Amino acid sequence: MALSAAPLKVCVVGSGNWGSAVAKIIGNNVKKLQKFASTVNMWVFEENINGRKLTDIINNDHENVKYLPGFKLPDNVVAIPNLREAVQDADLLVFVIPHQFIRKVCDEITGQVPRKALGITLIKGIDEGPEGLKLISDIIREKMGIDISVLMGANIASEVAAEKFCETTIGCKILENGLLFKELLQTPNFRITVVDDADAVELCGALKNIVAVGAGFCDGLCYGDNTKAAVIRLGLMEMIAFAKFFCKGQVSTATFLESCGIADLITTCYGGRNRRVAEAFVKTGKSIEELENEMLNGQKLQGPQTSAEVYRILKQKEMLDKFPLFTAVYQICYEGRPVEEIIACLQSHPEHNLIQNLLDTVERIPGF
Repeated sequence: MALSAAPLKVCVVGSGNWGSAVAKIIGNNVKKLQKFASTVNMWVFEENINGRKLTDIINNDHENVKYLPGFKLPDNVVAIPNLREAVQDADLLVFVIPHQFIRKVCDEITGQVPRKALGITLIKGIDEGPEGLKLISDIIREKMGIDISVLMGANIASEVAAEKFCETTIGCKILENGLLFKELLQTPNFRITVVDDADAVELCGALKNIVAVGAGFCDGLCYGDNTKAAVIRLGLMEMIAFAKFFCKGQVSTATFLESCGIADLITTCYGGRNRRVAEAFVKTGKSIEELENEMLNGQKLQGPQTSAEVYRILKQKEMLDKFPLFTAVYQICYEGRPVEEIIACLQSHPEHNLIQNLLDTVERIPGF
């Protein structure tokens, strides 16, 4: 069903650092594009900051002082604490919340938006279903009955907010919908490529966070850039193999050369929060949860949680031995495996020809 000819109403579902950075882009863009309504709703989980409501601070001072301090938001971005009110009659939904909350959010807003609405998820994580892997886009699509595109790329929120040049990738099932979101989101310094390999794009965004945790462990152990480069390369191989095993449709290896693939992986392994917290995990001996509270203002780290979901899926399929890096990251985070054993995982990793054989034969393995 075609969208209305009236200006399209946009709601950003989420207001962390990435959600706020994206709201900044959208707010500025809709001022110049008549296709979109001039006001952008942003759902904000209400908090008190020094005696003031966070929504009041955003709406009056136009700054998310907790999650994106130092950057002004456009005055047409309106913070709304009530989720159902924020999404009411929205034509375009931009999902950017921690992945573990997506089911609850979808349950609450189903029926509040038109069936013809479109969504795009910027959520970097995966979930589990009764048959194994469950993509976040699949959850939204099934619960809300709307088409969902995905956006993933080398996009550190503070750098995007500062309007430093970067690239990103939109993956879509329906090309015209991906192109519509490109129009909504692209700027001269936020360059977007649209591809039709949506599932692989989404998996890249989730799996690279596991690899970044491994890179952070190497930094915490002071193993140097050569070792971290090995983590990145072997991690990329595991990402490609996992996607080829578990995606329902055909996966193009070329997708991993887009911003959502190798670029996002490199950025996250050198500059992202997963790398940073993993390094502190080694150096301080504190738990992941303690470090989230100290270093991320309580925001949840995606890498360890995604490693747990991937571990359970691989264990169910009896494939843990084929993904030693993913497996080691989970065991170090949650099972007390000594972090120094990350090097043993690299030393015993399958040689390239074995991984290539794995990639070449996955299409012949039934049941995925």
